[in-house]
Amino acid sequence: MSKKPWVNGTRSAIIVLALATGGESAFAQGIGIVNKWMAVNSLHSWYTSVGCEIEEGRVREQQDGLQWPALYRNQDMEAAKGMWLGVRDWTDHNGNSYAYKVVHSGPRVRGLGAGSDGGFYPMKHDLITRYPVSYPTADGIRSTGRVDEFTSVDPTLKPDRMILNEVNTSIGITMTRKILGFNQQFHGDYIIYEYEFKNTGNVDDDVEIELANQTLNGFYAFFQYRYAVNKEGAYVISNSARWGINTMNDTRGDGLVTPNGDTTGSGLRCQYAWHGKHRDFARYDNLGAPIWDNPFFDRADTVGRLASAQFVGVVTLHADRSATDRTDDPLQPTTTTYKGSDHSLNSRNDQYSIAGMTAEYNWMREGHANPRHADVAQPDGKFTEPTGDPSLGDAGGQSSANGYGPYTLAPGQSVRIVMAEAAGGLSREKQVSVGRRYKAGTINAKAKNDSVFTGRDSLFRVMRRALANFRSGYNIPRAPLPPKGFTVTSGGDKISISWDLEDPNDPNLDSIRIYRTKSRYDADTVALLQTLDKSARSYDDRSAVRGFEYFYHLIAVGKSSANTGGGGTPAGVPLLSPRIATQTYDPAFFLTEAGPSLSGNVAANLSKVRIVPNPFVSGGRTFGGNLENSVQFFGIPGNCMIKIYTELGELIKEIAHTDGSGSERWNLTTSSNQTIVSGVYIAVVEDTQAGGKTIQKFVVIR
Repeated sequence: MSKKPWVNGTRSAIIVLALATGGESAFAQGIGIVNKWMAVNSLHSWYTSVGCEIEEGRVREQQDGLQWPALYRNQDMEAAKGMWLGVRDWTDHNGNSYAYKVVHSGPRVRGLGAGSDGGFYPMKHDLITRYPVSYPTADGIRSTGRVDEFTSVDPTLKPDRMILNEVNTSIGITMTRKILGFNQQFHGDYIIYEYEFKNTGNVDDDVEIELANQTLNGFYAFFQYRYAVNKEGAYVISNSARWGINTMNDTRGDGLVTPNGDTTGSGLRCQYAWHGKHRDFARYDNLGAPIWDNPFFDRADTVGRLASAQFVGVVTLHADRSATDRTDDPLQPTTTTYKGSDHSLNSRNDQYSIAGMTAEYNWMREGHANPRHADVAQPDGKFTEPTGDPSLGDAGGQSSANGYGPYTLAPGQSVRIVMAEAAGGLSREKQVSVGRRYKAGTINAKAKNDSVFTGRDSLFRVMRRALANFRSGYNIPRAPLPPKGFTVTSGGDKISISWDLEDPNDPNLDSIRIYRTKSRYDADTVALLQTLDKSARSYDDRSAVRGFEYFYHLIAVGKSSANTGGGGTPAGVPLLSPRIATQTYDPAFFLTEAGPSLSGNVAANLSKVRIVPNPFVSGGRTFGGNLENSVQFFGIPGNCMIKIYTELGELIKEIAHTDGSGSERWNLTTSSNQTIVSGVYIAVVEDTQAGGKTIQKFVVIR
């Protein structure tokens, strides 16, 4: 886990609103750009109202999105996406004819508006949940990785959450995108996308139909995926890994023969990526991005853990044969290829450039790249003994791409395309154990890489589950609903935990499990504290140790007999509510017992008040784990006032301590929220019940 300056903003608000200016429309009917997260289980990503997630489209971060496992920090694998829609022999409502017309959302074009901005007009972007969502609290503070803003609750939903995105385009296609997430543990590593492309004739953001009678010929939907596996690994290997310079892309289901008789992934129509050889990193073999003595990481994380042992990709679940034949076409996508991420056609796309749109349309229909990207970069197929350069000379590396079509859409007709984006890879325990052995020299690079590549099997298993779920009509067994009202409260003799249930009468609920981590919410070691009867609503943790940070989560466990299987779910396994629903991101503490009264200024009582650490040294590790930039007061009365003065006697902070314990933490900021500088400070602790006070000095070194 990286230190706090490198945390990727997991606790920021989920909605970014950027209203467009200029262009031909004031968006009186549309909604502008809105970004929302799908964050229901272990794979999290953000989705924009403009229909596709462009480069640096949410924050100014090259890698942002497709976080897996999302519980851990800096697991982003998405650098950019692109969606282009193209037709041939098209005439606009002013009578202007185009041999090829292409509109763009991404990978760099923002999509929104008219002119060179792409020709996409967002009309709807709703986040819908199947059940009400509540957020955990730690010591009275809402403690969550992300706050969602839901449009509505719909108990009839088959997925557990859905983003409903509707976009008009200037070619008269209205795109409806449904983004589906599932909270059950066997279906939490993928997100399903259902696309409908309909010839409505609406070319902007109002209700008027401009092209009511035009048939759209040669329609293609073309997608690009710029993966970079992953943000954490880039801190280890190179900043250029953040934009995917070393990304390896491979394909299955394109009709080509895989070198060396490799049959993994057979039966899937997919493209996938992994962290390949980096041309400029020579210290040791970089596959998996082993963390050795990197200054950006905590010492506990530099044992060799593999930071980038993930595989990520997209699998086609269904594509209509035509607008009148809704059966699945096994030959779709008709184009599977790869393109330089910094290719000139991936920048400054213009829906009025004749030459540009002609070249773009040719990308859409070029067919299956032969050989595939991975086989060009590594012709011998020895991916676990890499020697080739995956960038193929492009400064941005290579993006995978696929095109669906050509389709003919008469007015009112549509086609449906369904795909899933999925992630897989080594477990955290495997990342540590394999990486540790590689750093120690007990296994060589190939053995390490062979272990990394077992993550590809994991990815394909996830993709097959997504396919089975889709084919079942999303009728998979449901996990118990996550507990609600999850509350953690620090105390002097215990840490108290309480919760409620959304459905206390659920006949399929078996029990409740309480888990705890120490020092970090995403610590590698997770302790099962207790398994409780489903009727329990509280638990007191008396096994904590004073001076450490503790983080909790609670899981509802279903009866094994209630899981009849189906849709890719193995039968007879207890189904679990997702950890992410109750995970606390702020610490709770096992506080010290209240110190003695300061009444009468008894010397023995005054001496029990301590300030730790003293001196405080910025950047140093404090006694309890991850309590950076804070000091603690121990041995204080249960009710007291702590006043902090500079050495010159200026009062800079007052802290009312009222929880009855003997400890209080201060984050070294003034009442005006300014961080204090180096110097000597004076703390006056006043007993507000019995009277009396003590004066202590402490030192801060920055």
